[in-house]
Amino acid sequence: MWSSLLPPLRGAALVATFYVAATAAAVPQEHPPKTTAPQTSSLRDSLRSLESQVRELNAALLEMHAQVTRSRAEAQELRKDLEEARGQLASFKSELEQSRGPAAASLSGAAPGVAPAAAATSNREVDSAPGTGEAAQVELGPQAANLSERLANLEEDQQLLGAKVADQYQTKVESGSKYRVRLSGIALLNVFGTRGSVDNLDLPTLARPKGPLDSGGSFGATVRQSLLGLEVFGPALSGAKTRGDIQFDFFGGFPETLDGVTAGLVRLRTATVHFDWARTSIVAGQDTPFFSPLSPTSLASLAYPALSYSGNLWTWTPQFRVERRLALSDDSSILAQGGILDPLTGQPPYNQSYRLPQAGERSGQPAYATRVAWTHGAFGRPLTVGAGGYYARQNWGFGRTVDAWAATTDWDLPLSRWFSLSGELYRGRAIGGLGAGGGRSVLFSGQLSDPATSVLGLNSAGGWTQLKFKPVERLEFNGAFGEDYPFGSDLGRFSQSQSYIDASLGRNQSAFVNGVYHLRSNLLFSLEYRRLWTSEVYAVRSTADHVNVGLGILF
Repeated sequence: MWSSLLPPLRGAALVATFYVAATAAAVPQEHPPKTTAPQTSSLRDSLRSLESQVRELNAALLEMHAQVTRSRAEAQELRKDLEEARGQLASFKSELEQSRGPAAASLSGAAPGVAPAAAATSNREVDSAPGTGEAAQVELGPQAANLSERLANLEEDQQLLGAKVADQYQTKVESGSKYRVRLSGIALLNVFGTRGSVDNLDLPTLARPKGPLDSGGSFGATVRQSLLGLEVFGPALSGAKTRGDIQFDFFGGFPETLDGVTAGLVRLRTATVHFDWARTSIVAGQDTPFFSPLSPTSLASLAYPALSYSGNLWTWTPQFRVERRLALSDDSSILAQGGILDPLTGQPPYNQSYRLPQAGERSGQPAYATRVAWTHGAFGRPLTVGAGGYYARQNWGFGRTVDAWAATTDWDLPLSRWFSLSGELYRGRAIGGLGAGGGRSVLFSGQLSDPATSVLGLNSAGGWTQLKFKPVERLEFNGAFGEDYPFGSDLGRFSQSQSYIDASLGRNQSAFVNGVYHLRSNLLFSLEYRRLWTSEVYAVRSTADHVNVGLGILF
């Protein structure tokens, strides 16, 4: 800016100097014979005055140059601050964009679209924030007053931008560390009616024989299937992106107090830490069995994945696994997974305050599992087929050991633009800890404390399949059927079989049809009808019907 002021000032100084020189030269030529001492003195005074004015003008020019230099430095500093603030805004906007992504792993299996709601209004406010347009480009004018005015305007815009940034920051979840944390979940109301006798009124998995006090039907409502999740994004470590997540619900039981049925206890579901490279991932924590990764879609069954104990191996298990992705082509890849798990048996805890080793932990080794899956593009969506295996050893005392194993397969097949078919199958033994066999891994011929008692690993097979019809983005219809089949030859092996869960349970089947509608991007409504068939070894098959209406809002 000072460079635009310097030429005119220099021109004025040159004109003044030229004028003085011309005057000095002209005076002796016009009146040489009449020059007197007073005239000479007056001329010298004029020259001194002009010289003084030139010096003052030069001084003013230097002062103006210094002011312009300081103003330019201040403007550069303000621009730097503005760029930093705009960078923070870009980061916040990126977070808001990520919050529009799909739901957490467990929610995506239970109900598609269950993900944190997008903050579109906040984005619009940030995009229109002052200071992101012409105020960010300052051109210093030829006058100091104009420069001061522009700098004042820039400072005002900077303050307004800072206020907008502060408003945007209030929408973030504050963390004890410097890394970003995201809150997600669903507040869900389930209103239900049941005909027949079931094991659990608000989320039935088994049909039971009617007792003398059972009524012809029941009605109720609950919010204890609501979910709460936190996800943290950590630093890069050896080229890997790190993140972690944890999920809770309120399905942990009831306090022993009046009206305790409306005060569900908080329950831990999953908690994992991820290290993700370009083609390799390491996952550690409590998660869905990775060799049985799918679950049907249902808003009536979030506390347990749909069709649990009816063909869906689901139990959230502490585990450590490694995943490797191999690209075969642009739309085809192979995923290889392997890891170790806690060798759960399905037994209830021995003590509510202390953890004592159960048969799986007493074996002294973890469970081992692997899975290989092939993915290929079809109808604009991924088509996936996978196969897995599981092995664990159980020690039931007095030298009684059981080898637990399972072979699994899973599929997710787009059939057309609107239809898709998914499901899983398994065959195994002593896998009650994964959700097979009605939760039983073994059967006893007598008291387990008796060394003469025999222990038999329970063989079972089962699976489920689901057909999805999604005509539009906001609406989908699902129909699913699942079955868990403990082998009858094992159930009848002992004259009086015993187990840590009802030993008489036989085949268990479930089927449902539902519709899920997104009234808004984060507002869900569902209607579901479910039918249950449960057989016992020495009794007729029991049936039950369950109707569930769900209304949830995502956050």
